[in-house]
Amino acid sequence: MSRLRGLLAYSFVLVLAAQSHSQIPEDGRFRWSVSEPLLSVDAQRLPESKEHPWIAVKDPSIVRFEDRWHLFCTLRKDQQGEGRIRIGYLSFSDWGRAKEADWSVLDLTMGYHGAPQIFWFQPHKLWYLIYQAEDQTRDLKYGPCYSTNTDITKPTQWTRPKPLYVVPEGTKAGLDFWVICDDAKAHLFFTTLDGRMWRAETSLTAFPDKEWSNPALALQADIFEASHTYRIANENRFLTVVEAQGDRRRYFKAFVADSLDGSWKPLAATRDKPLVSPINVVNQASSFATSYSHGEFIRTGYDQSLTIDPKDLRLLFQGASDSEYRQSYGQIPWQLGVLTLEAQTAPGSRAADN
Repeated sequence: MSRLRGLLAYSFVLVLAAQSHSQIPEDGRFRWSVSEPLLSVDAQRLPESKEHPWIAVKDPSIVRFEDRWHLFCTLRKDQQGEGRIRIGYLSFSDWGRAKEADWSVLDLTMGYHGAPQIFWFQPHKLWYLIYQAEDQTRDLKYGPCYSTNTDITKPTQWTRPKPLYVVPEGTKAGLDFWVICDDAKAHLFFTTLDGRMWRAETSLTAFPDKEWSNPALALQADIFEASHTYRIANENRFLTVVEAQGDRRRYFKAFVADSLDGSWKPLAATRDKPLVSPINVVNQASSFATSYSHGEFIRTGYDQSLTIDPKDLRLLFQGASDSEYRQSYGQIPWQLGVLTLEAQTAPGSRAADN
């Protein structure tokens, strides 16, 4: 019954196209349907402060493991709130029950930490949480950090943050750090708010914190932040979703490459042909969002390969309306929703998992 309720509540119906190569539109013309808001701080079971309440849930990263969703995200208080940016965790069986789930606020550091990424690193048999953090009490400089855990369901067991690598003095650290692995290497991607995406690499045996190469320019374009890269199942290709800005809104662009250290080519990378923006959301008239920001594709598994199914593309994102987004950035009440790719043709249909 709960499964049915969740499906009906958010209309997660995916119509499958009969395509010989891929569900990903090769002409870059995507069409999406958007859910109602799935998570906001208004209804959450969070420790509240009357003086400085939580106001936003953002930067989601999610995996499906042992028949449950495990969601990590940034929780934000208002501008004056002490400890105003933290990483939150919750688990639920299906999206219809997400708002009923109990939150945990991870106790990683008293300093800033946010923008998490979650995956299982098979060589170590450990869960890894990658995020940006600083802790002045430990002389931990702002930059890419990690924590590990043997049990994703135990939020109190995450290790204290350690740096993936030490950012050289005088060098910008970047933000929104993202790790994806191929058969030989771990690749770290991040952006620097100036239209550039960077990549560093190390061997799987040296991961997580040894022998990283100096970051090299991977992509330069009209992009902003939050580049997230995935392996496309059954193809020798990778897809990056990255956030852009235009018309006082956030939206998504997409780029593809044949290898993680290869050249990134635009797939849906203009305002007229975006990956996601209000112009290609079919039910935009009823959407809670006009800014689509910081998205995480729903993966087929949970390991370090970050594989996505081109025949079942769903994008978890943070969204805000025009009036909400045009406030001071720290006051935006971001909520989470899901975008589902609309099929080009409709020979049959299938409900999305949970």
